[in-house]
Amino acid sequence: MDPRINRLSSLLVGYSCRVKPGDRVLISYEGECCRSLARQLIKDIYEAGGFPYAELRDSAISREIMLRCTEEQIRFQDEIALAQMKGMRAYIAIRAGNNTAELADVPAEKLNLYSRIDWRVNETNWVVLRYPNASMAQLAGTSQEAFEDFYFDVCTLDYAKMSRAMDPLVKRMNRTDQVHIKGPETDLCFSIKGIGAVKCDGEKNIPDGEVYTAPVRDSMNGTISYNTPSEEQGFTYENIVFTVRNGKIVQASANNDERINQLLDTDDGARFFGEFALGVNPYILHPMKDTLFDEKIAGSFHLTPGMCYEDAPNGNKSAIHWDLVMIQRPEYGGGEIWFDDELIRRDGIFLPEDLQGLNPENLK
Repeated sequence: MDPRINRLSSLLVGYSCRVKPGDRVLISYEGECCRSLARQLIKDIYEAGGFPYAELRDSAISREIMLRCTEEQIRFQDEIALAQMKGMRAYIAIRAGNNTAELADVPAEKLNLYSRIDWRVNETNWVVLRYPNASMAQLAGTSQEAFEDFYFDVCTLDYAKMSRAMDPLVKRMNRTDQVHIKGPETDLCFSIKGIGAVKCDGEKNIPDGEVYTAPVRDSMNGTISYNTPSEEQGFTYENIVFTVRNGKIVQASANNDERINQLLDTDDGARFFGEFALGVNPYILHPMKDTLFDEKIAGSFHLTPGMCYEDAPNGNKSAIHWDLVMIQRPEYGGGEIWFDDELIRRDGIFLPEDLQGLNPENLK
């Protein structure tokens, strides 16, 4: 057994999910390469006194169901899944499909039936992670061996240290009213007053490294031009530009204008924003079209059309939650983030003394 798998499993069971005696834990995994980690998780859950359960997923099989599914059919499937999930205290999802675009030809309305934010998000100790395989290495543009080395550096960093460094940023966001973001083709203002900030320090996602809140729903005005690609519902969007008025995306363009507007017309909440977050993971520097990695990029932020989270609520409800990332380090064009007329971050580097612990050189 690769000792790095042991370290990762120990982190997931002991730190992320904090499994205690008697806890039921569902392990949901996709991809043959995940079996070693799934087996070690089972051992570690038993060692902690918990009861492991496992389910195997397959995107190719899911695709066949989605292509001809009905709402009644998926509602019944959701009822089954909910009944199982209500018996669990923790949920660990490991994803390593062979083809990240497997669902590219599934109609959007079918995907949306499958994409509802479910009960586990708010009611269990859950953690979601990818697992290194050839497909992910291709997305990152590296060999599989090099990607595995990168992956385990990212996923097994000292999250407790990161968590402590996040506390001053949480305090600042909690007392901030106005946020002003500046960058290439970007000038955007909004309020986060009264929403509250949440640190993501390895308990929900692996890799992790962000602090999030949400914009006051109707407060946003301006333009944002995202500089990273994003794969959503099997299609890779690039050159995304939004014009926002009173919180709503009134104009959207990308490499496929029709498709992005169809996605934003999913429901009434899809054109409003449900999350604003700052990424701080020091090992993740470049996008690879995988949200779990890209939204944590050091020197980035993401601004998310769609549903808000219950622990940072702005009242926006939607079937989608689309994390779109903008990197502000100099090699990506730079940029600034201001909190109530104080410059907090320039070109991806935090400037106030109390926030400098979040800069990459201090987190590695």
